[in-house]
Amino acid sequence: MDYAIPLRTASRRTWLLLLAGIVVLGTLGAIAWAQVGGERGIAAIAASSDIEVSGIEVDVSADTGEEAREEAWVEAAKLAWEKIEGPSLPDSQINSLVSAIVIERERIGPKRYIATLGVIFDRQRASRYLGSEGAASRSAPMLLVPVTVSAGTNLVYERVNPWQRAWAQYQAGASRIDYVRPVGSGGDSLLVTYGQTGRRSRVWWRNVLDQFGAADVLTPVARLRYTYPGGPVEGTFTARYGPDNTYLGSFTMTAETPEQLPAMLDRAVVRFDSLFTRALVDGKLRPDPTLNLGSPESDPAIQRLIELGRALIAQDRANREQATQRGSNEEATSESGDAITAAPIRTPPPEGSVALYTVQVATPDAASFDSALAGIRGANGVRSTGVRSTAIGGTTVVTVSFGGSIGELADALRARGFTVQQGSNALSISR
Repeated sequence: MDYAIPLRTASRRTWLLLLAGIVVLGTLGAIAWAQVGGERGIAAIAASSDIEVSGIEVDVSADTGEEAREEAWVEAAKLAWEKIEGPSLPDSQINSLVSAIVIERERIGPKRYIATLGVIFDRQRASRYLGSEGAASRSAPMLLVPVTVSAGTNLVYERVNPWQRAWAQYQAGASRIDYVRPVGSGGDSLLVTYGQTGRRSRVWWRNVLDQFGAADVLTPVARLRYTYPGGPVEGTFTARYGPDNTYLGSFTMTAETPEQLPAMLDRAVVRFDSLFTRALVDGKLRPDPTLNLGSPESDPAIQRLIELGRALIAQDRANREQATQRGSNEEATSESGDAITAAPIRTPPPEGSVALYTVQVATPDAASFDSALAGIRGANGVRSTGVRSTAIGGTTVVTVSFGGSIGELADALRARGFTVQQGSNALSISR
């Protein structure tokens, strides 16, 4: 006979807690995977300087659907040429200037063709009829952060959305704004978020901009309101720029149905480009100088004291290296610091070369994090920095690209006011 032995109350509670913990860990793992995994990336189309005219509507009837489509494309090229105020030319000559037809939406029947088309003219061939626009200056590379605000959520790259797609499909080759459009996949969704637009730390922004090779940031915000299911979609669009989220302008648009939303967003992108171009002409769209965390000029007397200190440090290091060679390997390890382990570098890099070193920084709070990164960036000989891991209240790990040996890097950091503990291929610093 089988007997069912009941679990004790304490044991049952323990098992329930364990099961709850497993569920929570599984949920957190799923959230982390959902944040970086999945199909969220939309690559921007290749930039071209050709002239693109979109939104050309045609409705043509003919003996067959194919003939109707061919006649509609010829008519679309003619309408697009008139839209860009081109001179009067024969249809065949206008068609010779067309490099591509973009089908935005079409319906084809046995004898009728209805469509909304885009026409792309080859700029090199069309410029002799349209005249020269002159050598207009372009902006510095600007990181684009398209924000969608809808139903109480703020999206950038957390999932694929129509606003991100509209910017990815925009042909920006003829624009005076040099847009840097992230794909949005992988770590982009963690690095570029809506919360980043409200951050004011120049050090944080400089790290983000360095990842994409940009000088400043543009933030086009699309606030979408769905009036009722299947009804009009009201859009309020706001243009902002810079690390301080400075206001540039705003406008409103309405899509009669959700199906017309992509077309409305395409028109909004063109309006945003006009806003940004006007700001560039007015001198507003210039990179924020506070984002340039360069090394400040020091007083000559202070510089001489620094050089004297470096000479003394170099002499002391040479004396310690001689003592190390006479001692045992255990003593050498003790003198170099057991807390820092890395592959040793026996000789400094060749003259003019750049080496990568690991620097462990004590960052008890956010202010010390900003100050430490700014100090490292400003050290003489530092080419670039990259934050490998951030620990506010602990030790942050930074990779430093430096033109010299690790001893010279230690000297440069001491000159910036850091207390430096030197290892074989790593440094530990604090203030």
